[in-house]
Amino acid sequence: MEFRVLGPMMVIDNGCALSLGPPRQRLLLALLLGRAGATVTMDALVDALWSRPPASAVDNVYLYVHRLRAVVGKDRLTRQQSGYALAIRPGELDAERFAAAVRVGGDALAAGDAATAGARLREALGAWRGRPYGDLADEPAIGIEVARLEELRLTAIEQRVEADLSLGPPDDLVGELLELVQRHPYRERLTGQLMRALHRQGRQTEALAAFRRTRAVLREQLGLEPGADLQRLELAILSGDQDLTGPVSVARVPSGIRPAHLPADVPYFTGRVTELTTLDALSAAAIARSAMVTVAIAGPAGVGKTALAVHWARRVADAFPDGQLYVNLRGFDPSGSAMSSTEAVRVFLDALEVPSDRIPDDLPAQINLYRSLLAHKRVLVMLDNARDAQQVRPLLPGGAGCVALVTSRSQLTGLVAADGAQPVDLDLLTIDEAREMLDRRLGLHRTAAEPDAVLHIIDHCARLPLALAIVAAHAMSRPTDPLQSWAAALRQARDGLEAFSSADPATDVRAVFSWSYQTLTPAAAALFRLLSLHPGPDFDTAAAASLAGVPVPAIRPLLAELIAAHLLTRRPYQRFGFHDLLRAYATELAHEFDSHRERRAATHRMLDHYLHTAYACDRLLSPQREPVTIAPPAPGTALEPISDYHAAMNWFATEHTVLMASIQRAADARFDAHPAQLAWATLNFFDRRGLWHDWIASQRTALSCARRSQDVGLRAQAHRALGRVYTYLNRYGDAELHLKAAIDGYHQINDGDGEAYAHVNFGILLGEHDRHSDALAHAEHARQLFRQTGNLVGEAHALNSIGWSLAQLGDHARALEHCHQALVQHQRLGNRHNEAMTLDSLGYAHHGLGQHQEAIAYYRRALAIYDEFDSRYFAAETLVRLAESHDAAADATGARAVRRQAFDILDNLGHASAERLRALLIPLIKASSP
Repeated sequence: MEFRVLGPMMVIDNGCALSLGPPRQRLLLALLLGRAGATVTMDALVDALWSRPPASAVDNVYLYVHRLRAVVGKDRLTRQQSGYALAIRPGELDAERFAAAVRVGGDALAAGDAATAGARLREALGAWRGRPYGDLADEPAIGIEVARLEELRLTAIEQRVEADLSLGPPDDLVGELLELVQRHPYRERLTGQLMRALHRQGRQTEALAAFRRTRAVLREQLGLEPGADLQRLELAILSGDQDLTGPVSVARVPSGIRPAHLPADVPYFTGRVTELTTLDALSAAAIARSAMVTVAIAGPAGVGKTALAVHWARRVADAFPDGQLYVNLRGFDPSGSAMSSTEAVRVFLDALEVPSDRIPDDLPAQINLYRSLLAHKRVLVMLDNARDAQQVRPLLPGGAGCVALVTSRSQLTGLVAADGAQPVDLDLLTIDEAREMLDRRLGLHRTAAEPDAVLHIIDHCARLPLALAIVAAHAMSRPTDPLQSWAAALRQARDGLEAFSSADPATDVRAVFSWSYQTLTPAAAALFRLLSLHPGPDFDTAAAASLAGVPVPAIRPLLAELIAAHLLTRRPYQRFGFHDLLRAYATELAHEFDSHRERRAATHRMLDHYLHTAYACDRLLSPQREPVTIAPPAPGTALEPISDYHAAMNWFATEHTVLMASIQRAADARFDAHPAQLAWATLNFFDRRGLWHDWIASQRTALSCARRSQDVGLRAQAHRALGRVYTYLNRYGDAELHLKAAIDGYHQINDGDGEAYAHVNFGILLGEHDRHSDALAHAEHARQLFRQTGNLVGEAHALNSIGWSLAQLGDHARALEHCHQALVQHQRLGNRHNEAMTLDSLGYAHHGLGQHQEAIAYYRRALAIYDEFDSRYFAAETLVRLAESHDAAADATGARAVRRQAFDILDNLGHASAERLRALLIPLIKASSP
């Protein structure tokens, strides 16, 4: 499969162009292609597709995704925790192939191989078919990506022209350059190339006229003078200089020395295509505008910031003819002795061979001298391992066309905000990048022979470049050992970091992390350690505050400190997390510095945070649900203020992976009441979202803990919950065992309400076996028990179950009678969700009586309530029955529309019922797709 975006967007499969659907569906695909392999959040998709999103926006996104999966394949377009990602294999996306070819051509040009450079760049440019993304190019959501690709194309054109100028007579270039300069009047490099081409043809007057035209445009439209390069080129032509065969270069520093202080390139450098492309574009923009640009590369320890910076700096070194300055500022050095600005400036002045007697004594004067020497020069200044903006700011050059390349574990937000630095955040390698790194270090013959072992190594290294390099170095030293042995060693290591130890502190993961940890304040250091107790994958401020036992306002500056030190990562929706090796390091520190009692107290507060917030959310989801008793929260627990139903559903949706992990963490730490109570509090959410497997896993853990603590009530509660979900999944044997155990358990402790609800659930199970008479008997027994306990909510629930069973037995009139009683009682009690379930039963009974319009009306009322509660699974079931009523009313169009809605919901939930509808709906969806 091939994806083309360098022109009208196309997907080619086996040589055939595929239909991509209507504009919004194509825009969604464009967004995913622009972030190939990365997750695009649901919020970002909705904001991009609609300026004012309709209420159905999320459902529409689901439909577009469903249709696109039919185009690109379901395995490629996958649902992630926060959105969707499109998997693109190497070589499939023309934009990535283009960027790679431009880098090869640029490298060849820098190495003096103009013929290879010209050929590769011409080949790369030949892939362009028009404006990127075609008719979608003006959509704001992909505007930045379009601008990036167009900037890269112009850079490639300039490099190709430079190669052609180096190879021979410029006869064929003048016409092209005249057109390019007219279309891009602000790109001074193109004007300079045109001037050189004209000059070499003996057309000096026209060359100078080209300069004057560009100067007039810059003056009139931007209020700027041409850059120093272009001005010097004008002077060279005026002076009759005949040697203008190469790019014009700026005057050298006074000593005539061209410093070249960059460290050696990193062997086996791989990946970072997006970041390298960004750096290329920023550098090209700086040179074109003759403006100084500062780039701040930030990221956690071991992620490869210096490797990226050095690799890129060496690639583009020839674009900075006045030299390259480098200094390691030691901002996070193990010695703790960061380099002062005074020391760094003196290093630079010495590199520029300024005599010691000309160097002023005070720092401001030294900085002024340093910047004066670089004024009107083109120099690359690399400031490696910076601690903060204050350390960097005095070292920024002032020369037009200079680039300052800064690396730091801090985010350097002050440098971005006050000095206009361009941030480049470096994250972990992708799986493909990590695999390529191991391929290059260990040899493809070795990695291809053991692909599973390679994936295990990548996983245990958390895709951290430093960790991968350490393991690769060990494996390279023993080339005959199978990679599986190294993967096994990582699995069997005493902790997450033992396998990454080294005698050299610079390549010991534990030591490298410690350099950042040692810069923290005591409170931030303590929080970093305690965060290792969180089960992950991420957390919010209230959870962090609970772990630390401090109020939420007090935790925010500590989180900001950890983020600035790149020991923590900010994630979408105001959440935070860190990669597995940092978690292992934090765990190690927690066991070293925090007592068992302190760690257990922090874990208790964290579990209480999730339990009490989940309990409060569940009360908003179902206020009439039978409550359970939970202990007050431990002192220092921070609770989330949840205001309404939708806020509760959103909290559950955001936290449900964390809640699953917390249930297991509670079980492992022997907080035996928490698993059952958390499982109880999450059940309504799992029910309404159709998260069956999470429901099962949580209740199995709850049941295990209840058995361990010998709590009969909690055990019956878990049995009943498992019986319900196994009924949903058609595992009737398992459902029957659990529901019988629940009835026995509730009866043993004289819990009439619990026993009654279990009978209702058992009746539903029997109905699935078409044993409707037995189901009716259980529903009627449940009603008697509810009457004895005075549970009006439960009685209304039982009345609806009686009505449903009667409808299944064909007694539709009595079914209507009981369901109407249930409806009135649910409405009087304000039990909206059960009201919707009863409206669905009434619709079914009217359908059985042949009253199809009445049935449709009741189903529609039920759906309106389900939509209000975002209760997707129940809505899907009602839609299936609604389609049958539309069919009976001879409304094929209406039936097809609601079946499609039902299928999309069930397909998104991964429910087995989707398969039952697939055969009916896929032909209809294909037939109705544009």
